[in-house]
Amino acid sequence: MYSVRVEAEFAAAHFLSHYQGKCEKLHGHNYRVRLWARGEKLDDGGKLVDFALLKETLRTICKTLDHTSLNDHAVFSGDPSAERIARHIFEETFRLLPPEAAEGISAVDVYETPANMARYER
Repeated sequence: MYSVRVEAEFAAAHFLSHYQGKCEKLHGHNYRVRLWARGEKLDDGGKLVDFALLKETLRTICKTLDHTSLNDHAVFSGDPSAERIARHIFEETFRLLPPEAAEGISAVDVYETPANMARYER
């Protein structure tokens, strides 16, 4: 089994409406996002999937979140947790990639800090 990963970053603010503690207040993160693809077959050029295509897609998605208040995005239902952000990026990746590239997408990791991350995977 082959695995490949690309990364992108974005900065955004958010607060968690259903949380008791400091995260219920508006604050920001410099998010790091990792997009993973897996598969058993390589193309004729020896690639699982084109890194450039993955990077471009991930950067496009992150750009829509960059320097925004994540609570303003309806997709997060007022609580833009790292888990919901990971799922959103995963689903947007499937929407934007050609089907042959999307089929190998296996996970999205969203790091709020270097030590704290959430993953959405299929």
